[in-house]
Amino acid sequence: MPRSRITGNFIDKTFSVVANILLRIIPTTSGEKEAFTYYRDGMSAQSEGNYAEALQNYYEAMRLEIDPYDRSYILYNIGLIHTSNGEHTKALEYYFRSLERNPFLPQALNNMAVICHYRGEQAIRQGDSEIAEAWFDQAAEYWKQAIALTPGNYIEAQNWLKITRRFE
Repeated sequence: MPRSRITGNFIDKTFSVVANILLRIIPTTSGEKEAFTYYRDGMSAQSEGNYAEALQNYYEAMRLEIDPYDRSYILYNIGLIHTSNGEHTKALEYYFRSLERNPFLPQALNNMAVICHYRGEQAIRQGDSEIAEAWFDQAAEYWKQAIALTPGNYIEAQNWLKITRRFE
C-alpha cells in the first residue's frame, strides 16, 4: 500500500490531500506524477525515521524524475538521511550532486559546512590541528556561500566566522 494511503498525523494528511489535488490539476506527465508520489512517500517515511523505506522511495523517484530542480531536492533528502546515519562521506556526495542540479540550495551548503566543522572538531580531538584547520576552512567556505544566498540565515555560522576571523 502506498504510504500516501496510510493514515498519519493531521499535517501529513493535509499535505497528502493538497498534493493529490495538485497532482490532478497541474498538467504533468504520468511519470512526473509517479515520481512525486514516491518523493512524497519518501518524505513521509523520513519524517517518521523510516530511513530504509525513505531511501527506497527516493531512489525510485530519482529513476522517474527528469527535472533537475526536482532531482536536486531528492538528492538533498538522500543526503539528509546519510547525515542522520553518520555516513558523512555519502552525505557530502549527495549534497554535491544536489548542488550540481540546483546551486541555490543554501541548506545543502550549510549541511556540508556542518559536516566539515564536525570533522575539524574530530581532528582536534585526535591532536591534528593542521587537518582541523583545513576542515574548518572548508566549513567556512560553504557557510559563506550559504550566507551569500540567504543573508538573514545561519546566524550561529556567521558568529563563528567572525570569531574565527574567517568572515570576509
